[in-house]
Amino acid sequence: MTAGSRGDVAPFTGLGHGLAQAGHEVTVVTHESFSGLVREAGLGFHGLPVDPRAELRTEAGQQLLTSHNGPGKLARVLVMTRRLVDGMVPGMLEAARDSDVLLLSGSVAPLGQVIADGLGLPSRGVYLQPIAPTGAFPPPVLGTRSFGAAGNRLAGRAVNEALDLVFARAARFVERRHGRPRRRFPTRRRPREQQDWPVHHGFSALVVPRPADWRSGLTVGGYWWPYTSPAVELAPEIRHFLDAGPAPVFVGLGSPTVPDPRRVSDLIVRALRKAGLRGVIQSGWSGLDADGDDMLTIGEAPHSLLFPRMAAVVHHAGAGTTAAGLRAGVPAVPMPVWFDNAFWASRLTALGVSPGAVPLRQFATPDRLADALVTATHDPSYRHRATVLAERLSEEDGVAPVREALENLHRAAGHGTGHPPF
Repeated sequence: MTAGSRGDVAPFTGLGHGLAQAGHEVTVVTHESFSGLVREAGLGFHGLPVDPRAELRTEAGQQLLTSHNGPGKLARVLVMTRRLVDGMVPGMLEAARDSDVLLLSGSVAPLGQVIADGLGLPSRGVYLQPIAPTGAFPPPVLGTRSFGAAGNRLAGRAVNEALDLVFARAARFVERRHGRPRRRFPTRRRPREQQDWPVHHGFSALVVPRPADWRSGLTVGGYWWPYTSPAVELAPEIRHFLDAGPAPVFVGLGSPTVPDPRRVSDLIVRALRKAGLRGVIQSGWSGLDADGDDMLTIGEAPHSLLFPRMAAVVHHAGAGTTAAGLRAGVPAVPMPVWFDNAFWASRLTALGVSPGAVPLRQFATPDRLADALVTATHDPSYRHRATVLAERLSEEDGVAPVREALENLHRAAGHGTGHPPF
């Protein structure tokens, strides 16, 4: 079960496909608009009604981009999510009744845990971000400014409690449906933490080392790469553009919907040309666009096939796109927009695969992006470090820990070691 943008769904097509290959029957429960993405991976699908792209185009969605700090953006998205979550409850309940175990992303875990408890089902977390409180770094959704070890842990708990409150009304509805006593969310979270409720994290410890102060049930096992069919190829117009000149730079902002896509597109093109580079511009949810023989505007394309052909990648530093760039072994220039983007951008810089971020709200002239691109593409050290890291990431199997955990549940239920029932 997951909710959010494409980046909150795509990694679970890879995780689900890996589990299905091991004999499990997998259903992804998420927004109806991602049904094609899920079904292409050969997985079952159960739709939820909210359209995240449409919501980001509303006035409330656009206000997320006008907030100038992490707490402000978080407050706005929590208000928006609280308004939408009630409509997701019936679909989540219906899907859960047909399941043997629930795997819950961080975006729905507070409600999914209540559903699992009400139905007497085992559940586990499958998180794409490190949202458990830690002294090692501040909550990713608040940016990168550290509050000190104690302050970081306090901020992490506050963010989790705020997320719990978003689901409070829906959780009370679920509890009434199952005849369970009403409980406040802090009293729901505490027993799970004391019982070491397991959470698998779908990123690599090479990118974010596991914090030493995390409880033992919080594990980091490696990336879940989005599923791409072996039969899929890049579109002919993309292949032709790539073959017609030197390696270009990919530029895409993913799911964020910028208020003035024409201005942002113009700045991107000017930056690329100032750096002497060709560009592949992904329109994304903002509708970026570029003209000229040295520029190609594209829609959806598998990053696993496209990124390795790039001289560098410019992106919003969402968890999924960040991972795709690391997998391809190419330098990056992150352009963070909101939430955890600044966190992942800081990791790219710390790993030495990026010369630094160019935040979208500071993108007023092409100069800073052009300078960063010249550094990323002309200094061979960035490509070298990216290549070495990609080789190490290729040796990891992020699906294996989740698969092993499900097999342990299967054995604990008394089913031996035969074909798994779920």
